[in-house]
Amino acid sequence: MLHGNRRKVTVGLVAVSLSILSTSAGAQQVRIATWNVSNYAGGRAADIQNAVYGSFEGRSMSPDVILGQEFRSSAAVGEFVNALNSATGSPGDWVAKFGTLNATNDSVFFYRSSKVTTFGDPLRIATGSTSDTNQPRDTYRLDVGLVGDPDASRRLALYNVHMKSGGSGEDVQRRQIEAQRIRENANSLGSNYEFILGGDFNMQSSSQQPYQTLTGSATDNRGRFFDPINTPGSWDNNDAYRFVHTQDPSGQGGMDSRYDFLLGGASLFDGVGLDYVGDRSKPYSTTTWNDPNHSYRVWGNDGTSFNSTLRTTGNSMVGASIAQSLINVATPSGGHLPVFMDVRVQAVPEPGTLAAVGVGLVALARRRRKRS
Repeated sequence: MLHGNRRKVTVGLVAVSLSILSTSAGAQQVRIATWNVSNYAGGRAADIQNAVYGSFEGRSMSPDVILGQEFRSSAAVGEFVNALNSATGSPGDWVAKFGTLNATNDSVFFYRSSKVTTFGDPLRIATGSTSDTNQPRDTYRLDVGLVGDPDASRRLALYNVHMKSGGSGEDVQRRQIEAQRIRENANSLGSNYEFILGGDFNMQSSSQQPYQTLTGSATDNRGRFFDPINTPGSWDNNDAYRFVHTQDPSGQGGMDSRYDFLLGGASLFDGVGLDYVGDRSKPYSTTTWNDPNHSYRVWGNDGTSFNSTLRTTGNSMVGASIAQSLINVATPSGGHLPVFMDVRVQAVPEPGTLAAVGVGLVALARRRRKRS
């Protein structure tokens, strides 16, 4: 019995040591956000700055990438970039990339050039139109790398989507077209790719076919997506999901829907390479916004605003000032809250280091056996 316990001590020490090595200082980390900025044609600079870089009790959104939707012109994109770069606390290194902005495209990629490097311009993987048998807006993918990533061959494919709104059968079918095209494109990615999908999905529940197409098992699962917070269900107008609702903070519809998402490929949750900071096996808390198992957050939603305007006074996540700015950005068109999550490169020690750690721990265990 005593001998078995000694073996457990040795194994436990090795496991702890490997855990420390895998999250050592210097591992690259970035915060990726998605935000439907509510029919943005310019302006709202002070509120954008406060929403992004304002601080409350040491917390700030401060992302490194924003997958933005509802941008109406290149001039509007320029104003948004200027607002980010001129904000107090901003590193001033924001850049934007986008395709042609028109009735069939409103998605823009914003990123910090000191944190992210891009490989080419956004790739249009699906074309939208007004046809009832097609998706309404274009879908784009931007391939990026993390500055300082020890694996120079690694690529992170960022998909940016604004899916068809509405709850009719036709609306769902048009979202299904979008989902199929994204899944097919993700299936085609090379083995050096990780991938994330962000945007406004306009889905009322995880049982809808478009969501199942993105996240369900299929013959080809290379492009399968997963919810980092493992929170399926019927989200619409359901108090049980109040901590993950993203629409509508301005009060026109009330905070009652989970429309905005970040999803990731399987390799983002395997503990190797680029990984989500959190535990995908655990559903998001139903009792607090401050879930220690997840870096995923709906910025501004402290769970106290179900079916009403986002709470300002007493908002325990962001405080009154940032909450009011989030409301102002979402007004007057009935908007959304941003969603973000953190990802990091898991530092992998050199084989010689692993061997040395293993030898040292075994020697330590032997010394303990001699003393006992």
